[in-house]
Amino acid sequence: MRVPLSWLREYVDVPASATPEDVLAAFVSVGFEEEEVVGFELSGPVVVGRVLSFEAEPQKNGKTIRWCQVDVGPHNGPDGEPRGIVCGAGNFETGDEVVVSLPGAVLPGPFPISARKTYGHVSDGMIASARELGLGDEHNGILRLVELGIEAEPGTDAIALLGLDDVAVDVNVTPDRGYALSIRGLAREYAHATGAAFRDPALAVSPVAASGFPVVVDDASPIRGRAGVAEFVTRVVRGVDASRPTPPWMIARLALAGIRSISLLVDITNYAMIELGGPIHGYDLGRLRGGITVRRAAAGEKLETLDGQVRTLNAEDLLITDESGPIGLAGVMGGAQTEMGETTTDVLVEAAVFDTVSIARTARRHKLPSEASRRFERGVDPLLPPAAAQRVVDLMVELAGGVADDLGSALGATFERRSIALPAGFVQGLIGVDYTAARIAETLTTIGCDVEETADGWRVAPPSWRPDLTDKWTLAEEVARIDGVDRIPSVLPTPPSGRGLTPAQQGRRRVANGLAAAGFVETPSFPFTTEQQNDLHGSASGEHLPSVRLANPLDGQAPFLRRSLVPGLLQTAHRNVARGATDLALFEVGTVFRPLPGVDYGTATIPPGAVRPDAETLARLDASIAPQPRHVALLLTGSVAPKQPGREAEPAGIEVALDAVRVVAAAAGVEIEVAQGERAALHPGRTGVLSVVGASGTSTVVGYVGELLPAVADDADLPGRVTVAELDLDVVLSLAGDRVTVASLSTFPAATQDVSLVVDAALPASELRRALVEGAGELLESVRLVDDYRGRGVPEGSKSLTFALRFRAPDRTLTAAEATEAKLAGVALASSRHGASLRE
Repeated sequence: MRVPLSWLREYVDVPASATPEDVLAAFVSVGFEEEEVVGFELSGPVVVGRVLSFEAEPQKNGKTIRWCQVDVGPHNGPDGEPRGIVCGAGNFETGDEVVVSLPGAVLPGPFPISARKTYGHVSDGMIASARELGLGDEHNGILRLVELGIEAEPGTDAIALLGLDDVAVDVNVTPDRGYALSIRGLAREYAHATGAAFRDPALAVSPVAASGFPVVVDDASPIRGRAGVAEFVTRVVRGVDASRPTPPWMIARLALAGIRSISLLVDITNYAMIELGGPIHGYDLGRLRGGITVRRAAAGEKLETLDGQVRTLNAEDLLITDESGPIGLAGVMGGAQTEMGETTTDVLVEAAVFDTVSIARTARRHKLPSEASRRFERGVDPLLPPAAAQRVVDLMVELAGGVADDLGSALGATFERRSIALPAGFVQGLIGVDYTAARIAETLTTIGCDVEETADGWRVAPPSWRPDLTDKWTLAEEVARIDGVDRIPSVLPTPPSGRGLTPAQQGRRRVANGLAAAGFVETPSFPFTTEQQNDLHGSASGEHLPSVRLANPLDGQAPFLRRSLVPGLLQTAHRNVARGATDLALFEVGTVFRPLPGVDYGTATIPPGAVRPDAETLARLDASIAPQPRHVALLLTGSVAPKQPGREAEPAGIEVALDAVRVVAAAAGVEIEVAQGERAALHPGRTGVLSVVGASGTSTVVGYVGELLPAVADDADLPGRVTVAELDLDVVLSLAGDRVTVASLSTFPAATQDVSLVVDAALPASELRRALVEGAGELLESVRLVDDYRGRGVPEGSKSLTFALRFRAPDRTLTAAEATEAKLAGVALASSRHGASLRE
């Protein structure tokens, strides 16, 4: 909200010595965020000049310029001769008073003015237009003071005459404080910050009762059970002269407030809106057909708004209509049919209060934000419409020569000030400052509340312009804000012991840190993908499974939420390979979205943002959200070790991916087993299924590892072999439970032995390994598969698996006999369970 200081000073005592920075500091002290200081960015000499004569001179380029002699009073030449100025505009006559920028002046841009030769003359200055002075965007020729109703002697300072010496401060107004989107609101806040005297502009007018104009509210489809309009006041002004110019002081103030001047009648409504905070609309009464009806739109209705767009209306849109149909989107923008224009002589002034949610939805639905909707959706003072309408009437009478008529209307319910219980001691306990009871009551009274002392505290009735004060917490915030947030002590909370992370958070962090330490780079990606990618990577067989489709996707080609992390890693790898980075080791930890078959997600009705949902609504919303487990996935391509003298490059294959899987297992605190498997996107024979054996001995599948099919890698524009792995990290960590493994360094030597067992070729090595571990007992420290042999000496349909076993006792040096006994115990269990035999 931009606040011109001259306007602010009309309603609050701002010291003449106060700088814009001082004013901003005052606003900051009561909770507003400063943005910038805004001015017209021009400097003199810029003066009034009178055109004494001019000669029209056609040019070879088809343009006609005027060689003007301009009287600028004390700024004329040494002997009083007028200034010679070249001007390309043709909208002025001899005797007109204009604005002249003399050499040394700087106009907005910045555009410095100097005497320069052009079109065969030395132009000793420039006759300025409104746009060149920063008074608007229109460029309809040079600015003629007679059009502004101004008479001034040549040489008069035009900067002060036009109000261009004013400056505005810009503050950020939060959505809950709509009352501050006005000079009225911010002048009151400045008074709170400094103690300066405040004069309410709404009390400076005396509303006149009017009646006779037919207005009907027919809201058959209220939002949230509330009618779309709470107050609707109309007044009529007759005999206005729409051709009169807007006074320069009003143009300057509107420009500083960020609103361009359009015409006198429209400028008056905008001026009153900025001043009081209540949006006001003016209709050409001669274009209205009958009275006004406020109603919801019918399906298929259309309306041409003031911006020239024909809009198809929604059944929730609140309309202003007459007998001809819609004439305005209530609280958002008026219609072109009843727009005030050059021929307007009689004006119907409307000041209303519309429902915040209804206006916000309409503005967003039609992508039509406006200064009016910005205020209505934040809440307008329900007692303001009579004063706002009267302010517009007074200005139209004063500036447009109109006459106030008795015709009008006033609809609306009586405003009742709600009362809030504020217990004694609550503010002190919440804010942490020892406020006295008198200071609390004084502060709340200062902001306009009615404060009544009770046996256990106060009953507080907020003022009509503060709809944000709804409970004891917001009242406590106001006490802290007005008394000074600098009084609130800064006390750091005592941190709990440990890192403050949950076991699951700690586990995820260990996994990510472990992969990063192993040389992988974490590459988070957007969770958006295609349905085809979800089917390919989100299921083992490539079958179609349900996916969550976004109603408003960022990318129309990827409207689904991912079922797997692999598509994102493939996109990241593609971008890197395209830029020359061919040796990649990537990983991502993130959520995937896996809706259950047969469950209809995303259909729950979203409640309005201004209403707190009940427990049943929250449960329904939770049920409409698909499961979102966290996964960890990795991708390898290229080489893990580059080519060096005497050594070939080491390609990144499935062996490296399995090592990374073991890193994840170690970080999570589980043991992961690998068995041969199949997946639609992975190479047959080079795909492994990852499982974790829980405390109960049950094996749970947690993921997969393998090489992508060449066709899948080609579709991703990735050369060579690409290895991927993906695990359900939530399941992995849940299987780890609260187990913490602490390994100590033993001082006793280990005993190592190998064993080669012949088993059926279809038996997974992990099953045989599990039997060896279980049979060998506690002395077995580690077991590692070192060879898989199939050939001469091994029966057809069988294979020989060789394991390296390491034994160690915690309290003694093992003998060879003890190690052999433990090994044979493991072989015996493997033989009985899987028919394994020692290879001779």
